[in-house]
Amino acid sequence: MNGTSARGGFTRQVLADHVYDELMGSLVDGRLEAGAPLNIDALSRELEVSQTPIREALARLEATGLVRRLALKGYRVAPLFTPEDLAHLTDARLLIEPENAFLACQRMTDALVAELRRSIDDLREPTGPSFADFRAYWEADERFHGLIAEATGNPFLLAAYRSLGGQVQRFRLFAGLGVTDAEHAIAEHTAVLDAFVARDPVAARAAMAAHIGAVRLRSMQETREREGADD
Repeated sequence: MNGTSARGGFTRQVLADHVYDELMGSLVDGRLEAGAPLNIDALSRELEVSQTPIREALARLEATGLVRRLALKGYRVAPLFTPEDLAHLTDARLLIEPENAFLACQRMTDALVAELRRSIDDLREPTGPSFADFRAYWEADERFHGLIAEATGNPFLLAAYRSLGGQVQRFRLFAGLGVTDAEHAIAEHTAVLDAFVARDPVAARAAMAAHIGAVRLRSMQETREREGADD
């Protein structure tokens, strides 16, 4: 075996990534409705691939919280986060990420500051209503927080951060609207960066906590507004 698929000569990894991207877009945009079953045979036919990349993509998506695997029932699209779900997620983030910022700031390097600044610049790119339009924004937001988690030098904190896959769930609230809080996020990320530049770990911790607290309030409001629109 040469590691390529029958579909366009893609390598298996490229094909798996393509399927993952396609399914994630459908999930975030709401083209696959909450609670709907995800039939592997049907998805294989629709995307014109074998079942293997479908299974691999669904396993990866389960870690994001976008799909759920039920015993004897297979995969289903996860429901949208409720206000309680968002509260639980941000409670977890508030325990982990301010400490990440504190520790990473203590180990700050010019290279880290440059990468953090670049991720903030990428948040300034215009976005549209579909996931394809705001995916780059989501990736820049994830990159900012991930860089800080990696810079702690603590593999357990990094693993704890990466386990918070439910963060992408919040971006389902932007489907059909586009990112609605970019200006706030840019300002809050910049406050964290400023603390890094000042080599002030205490200020970095406080800025990260303030950012996550503000995200929590905005997410709660967005969820309530969407629930009201669906009534």
